[in-house]
Amino acid sequence: PTLSAGDVSNRLAEILVAEDFVVDRPEANWPEAPAVVTRLDSGVGGRTLQFDGHLDTVHLPFVPPSVADGLLRGSGASDMKGGVAACVEALRVLRETGALTKGSVLLTAHDHHEGPWGDKRQVTGLIDAGYVGDAVLFPEYLSDRLPLAGRGMAIFEVVVTRTGDAVHEVLRPEGLPDVLGTGAALVGKLKQWGDTLAQRTAPYAGVDSIFVGQIEAGEIYNQSSTKCCIRGTRRWVKPGATDDVLAEFDAFVASVAEETGTQIDVTWEVQADAFSVTETDVSVTAFQGAYEAVVGKTLPFGGKPFVDDGNRYAALAGVPVLTHGPNARGAHTTEEWVPVDELVRVAQVYVLMAVAYCSETR
Repeated sequence: PTLSAGDVSNRLAEILVAEDFVVDRPEANWPEAPAVVTRLDSGVGGRTLQFDGHLDTVHLPFVPPSVADGLLRGSGASDMKGGVAACVEALRVLRETGALTKGSVLLTAHDHHEGPWGDKRQVTGLIDAGYVGDAVLFPEYLSDRLPLAGRGMAIFEVVVTRTGDAVHEVLRPEGLPDVLGTGAALVGKLKQWGDTLAQRTAPYAGVDSIFVGQIEAGEIYNQSSTKCCIRGTRRWVKPGATDDVLAEFDAFVASVAEETGTQIDVTWEVQADAFSVTETDVSVTAFQGAYEAVVGKTLPFGGKPFVDDGNRYAALAGVPVLTHGPNARGAHTTEEWVPVDELVRVAQVYVLMAVAYCSETR
């Protein structure tokens, strides 16, 4: 699981070394489970395509791996050890066939991906250390579209408080601020504001949004509490807008605090900024050519519904990021599975994309 991916990182390194790949183990801000890095270099100039995958899983009971009836099952089969295995197979095929005649392919694998346990520090460490290709492909379980944009996302916790102690409802002094009432009103105001924010759109990314998933206050039904907590997400479509989005939200909440006589504080966990890739980028045309060669048609463009490490590479490294993996099921559950045929398919796409993309001159 996240923060404890040392054993699986070591195992991946052993597999690569056994296949005669040269492996680096940069700590990348997480010495408990150093990252795994290898590179297949043609020896001739060209672009570098990077495959990046996370080796950690969400904190659920461990399910051992198994293969039966054409399905790979077990913890991480979908998210995303199956995809990482396909990347490794693509490297093996490229080397054994000699198909990579220009450029290089970089494989990076790491811990610290899954939240709320991880904070993406290892990806940041890899980027800071220069382990970045000219484009990055992520083998996440998204196979029905080629996402050219994704929203940024931050998790907020709004805490409404008042001075004094919690009291029985019938003993409240006149004029005592109502933290739960304020919290409930704030949720309603956020919903209304969200309808307005939804007018902010971007191709493929979708719309800006506010989502409230939790509100809690009090210890018993007839207690006037001193604190109310509201938690949710704010998502946005414009790359580079993180600071403005947070400041706008903070100002909105401050106006409610002034109206109600309560103290309202906001804390943020920023997960990633928004990103976009142009339809004509070399990585996109290389992918589509590879996909068509394997499947017989191109993949429709779309948006990425979730935040992944691609958002971070786009923001911090400034490179195009694509996500395509097997048609897998059960991510973030104890029933993960992926057809072996799907792993073969995506490995074939990865091979052909690498050949096409790396052949291009920077």
